[in-house]
Amino acid sequence: MKKIKFYISTLSAISIASAVLYSGCTTDFLKPDPLSFYEPETTFSTRSGLDATLALADRHLRTYWGGTTTRDAWVPISTEYMLSDIAVSGKTDAGNIFADVATRLTPTDGAYDNNVNSIGFFWGQTYAGIKHANAITSFIDNVPDLDETTKQEYLGRAYFHRSFRYLALCFQYNDVPLVTKILRFPKRNFKTTSREAILEMITADMEKAIEWVPDQSQMDLVGLVNKGACRQLLIKCYLATGQWDKAIEQANILIDQSGYALMTDNFGTFDNPSPISWPVTRNVIWDLHRPVNKAIAANTEAIFVMPNREATDATIQYKSMRNWGPMWNQGTALKSPDGKSLLAVGKTDPKYRAEYDINGAVGRGISTIRPTHFAQHGLWYVNGVDDETDLRHNSETGNWARMEMLKYNDPTDAYFGENLRLEHNGTLLCTDTIRSWFNWPHYKIYIDDPVFLATPNSNRNDGGAADWYFYRLAETYLLRAEAHFYKGNIAEATADVNVVRERAQCSQLYTTVNIGDIVNERARELYMEEWRHMELSRISYSLALSGKPDEFGNTYDENTLSENSYWYQRIQHYNDYYNKDKVTVRNRKYTMAPHNIYWPIPQNAINANILGKLRQNPGYDGYDPSVEVWTNWEDAVADEDSSGE
Repeated sequence: MKKIKFYISTLSAISIASAVLYSGCTTDFLKPDPLSFYEPETTFSTRSGLDATLALADRHLRTYWGGTTTRDAWVPISTEYMLSDIAVSGKTDAGNIFADVATRLTPTDGAYDNNVNSIGFFWGQTYAGIKHANAITSFIDNVPDLDETTKQEYLGRAYFHRSFRYLALCFQYNDVPLVTKILRFPKRNFKTTSREAILEMITADMEKAIEWVPDQSQMDLVGLVNKGACRQLLIKCYLATGQWDKAIEQANILIDQSGYALMTDNFGTFDNPSPISWPVTRNVIWDLHRPVNKAIAANTEAIFVMPNREATDATIQYKSMRNWGPMWNQGTALKSPDGKSLLAVGKTDPKYRAEYDINGAVGRGISTIRPTHFAQHGLWYVNGVDDETDLRHNSETGNWARMEMLKYNDPTDAYFGENLRLEHNGTLLCTDTIRSWFNWPHYKIYIDDPVFLATPNSNRNDGGAADWYFYRLAETYLLRAEAHFYKGNIAEATADVNVVRERAQCSQLYTTVNIGDIVNERARELYMEEWRHMELSRISYSLALSGKPDEFGNTYDENTLSENSYWYQRIQHYNDYYNKDKVTVRNRKYTMAPHNIYWPIPQNAINANILGKLRQNPGYDGYDPSVEVWTNWEDAVADEDSSGE
């Protein structure tokens, strides 16, 4: 039997020459790399230069979920959720809390790369990732003695990295500049390329990639881009270009002919870190989301996994519990009827009791975002019934956490050992219900924290390095369901959604589905895996192309989604914060506008492009529909060597 090894793209794999090559990268993609800093002909004269660049690109993918090693109070993917139907910003102690999106998000303000949001991160870092891919496509011909098959394999992986990032940009920012090579001379005359043109290009690239990149079964390493990952991305490209039959064909291959299968039984290692304070009844959903099980050979559902282990020089800490869990230890906001706070104490503290160790059981969250009421409750109703057997929302197993499951843990408290309560004799016991009182999917966000586990007196359990899913087969079923829905094949769409529900041991199955049911199932299955805002934007576009109505009876025009879209209608109908005029935090109300489906092109990128003009998105200052855009990607590529001077 072939031994499978894990591919971990560590910084030690990066050659000095390659590191120098990328020293010119900044968050402003328009700023050229100083040519005097490197000699690309030297850097890319061997395969090690290509391998080093792929290592950079692969590691870069993890940063979207894990952020940087210096930040623990925010992770980029949280932005994708707080601008969606199922979450909002929850950091109520921040005067700059990103609640009033409709007025705050502008070309000059509101797009941050800090604890407020990561919109700026998505712009700058996504173009940085594209630069990694372009380095391979630009210089691969410099590497001697590469046979055609090997060359195509490198190119296929580079196409995956570039296409994934452009697909994201197209549905986060709409029309954007197209850059397909490492520029040899400064360019200050970029012109925006239409989304349709970019989608056409990346679809063609991914059609090549699925032919060139080997299947995981042919690879010795787990964690490199494989054929299954390329096929999953191609499915999304086909959905984004209205090619429903091709999307279904590729999904059929991935589901039926590629060696993948949904996990339906317990498997791998049963990692139950706090059996005394948080007992878990072993089940397939719990096992599926234990980091230790994500990349093992027994996991036939994992299409593409990002290995990320402790004790490497490129470790990324997934501070999942800290960012996505409630701030239960905020003493001024959450107290017992006796006026006592919940304790986050280390094991050496005299007040520590193992059976009431909340910190060890669920982590010490600060709720940088918080789920909506819909995400906690309404989402789980199917056929008008709260499906209590759904393992993804089941508290009896320990998978789904409810605040009432925690217990007062101060031995001096008169209510010591009793379950938490929100009210007592008509008095509200939690004064910050945004940040300190909500339910959450414990099975998704719990990650062992090695520092906490190794430090008896530690009072903070945040999370740690962990393998993370990039693509799973469960999503493939839901993508195929989406394509079937657009074609009007409702029975087939329903069957695909039910396959995912059956694996979760749901008692309620659909007899028919609409687009809302499919999107709801994505929320149940792919929480903190999918890029929620981007996928809703993509689905809004695909739905408009199909001409099919949403669950509210609306149809859409793909050319006017900035005025009304399925994304916006879901926020209006399901998000109980935005535009409801119910909650004010730091004198800010939660607001969202239809045009926020697309984020503004940063003004500093527009200003740096002094010999050309980028088109701003509708609804933002500077929008001018008369600004010309490339409508043919070949023309945009041909213009890349033009300096405009």
